[in-house]
Amino acid sequence: MIAACDTAQVKLMIAYRLHFERGNLEAIKTVSSGRIGEPRIFSSVFSQQVTPGNTRLKKDIGGGAIYDMGIYCINAARYLFKAEPYEVFAWNQTGQDNDGRFREVPEMTSVLMRFPEERIAQFTTSFGAADRSAYEIVGTKGVLRMDPAYELAEALKAEVVAEGKARSKTFEKRDRFAPELVYFSDCIINNKTPEPSGQEGLADIRIIRAILDSAGSGRPVRVQQTHISNRPTSKLEISKPPIASPPQLINAAPPGAD
Repeated sequence: MIAACDTAQVKLMIAYRLHFERGNLEAIKTVSSGRIGEPRIFSSVFSQQVTPGNTRLKKDIGGGAIYDMGIYCINAARYLFKAEPYEVFAWNQTGQDNDGRFREVPEMTSVLMRFPEERIAQFTTSFGAADRSAYEIVGTKGVLRMDPAYELAEALKAEVVAEGKARSKTFEKRDRFAPELVYFSDCIINNKTPEPSGQEGLADIRIIRAILDSAGSGRPVRVQQTHISNRPTSKLEISKPPIASPPQLINAAPPGAD
């Protein structure tokens, strides 16, 4: 995709909506500021119950929870640490024996990722557990939590605990897709290189491939490295009001729809 777009001289942007969302951008700023000291440990859970027949449960179409939801945990660890993992270790859980939803994809995947400077990220993503969307990053002087962290249609909430004091902040619900369109349009019109570039997407896909290899072999797997020159900062924030009512879906269904 990167090569094809370069050859055609067109822009390529990966649709990472949280790169434009204030809550996660402020989390990046907080970690970078040193308020919680040196970031050491990232932990996250992203889960939901997916109804039978949803395309997310198809191996060759949706790819399972690691592609659909795990990507958020991977991306968050990368932009909070501002670094790339070099090794992963993963386990798949196939689900209960009487649960027919998981014939093609695992119900749950748990992952350890090793980053430079002896930092660790761990996360679990599942299509067969209650709704959960949170991460925590532990530093040498404090802790930052986002809960919810990745939700599309809810307010996001952050808490920072440092120097014995806890401070919380809520980031109100807003349209998460319009900012992507506004930003990408500006990149096209003004000939700018998008921050969530093809390289950004390639880095995550290489990590996911390594995770799948590790889960299959039961061994740690090295990650093919990708050079990332730009990472999300507060300058990317674009705020648009939430939509008044859910849009009509065409040949599609939410994960938990009947």
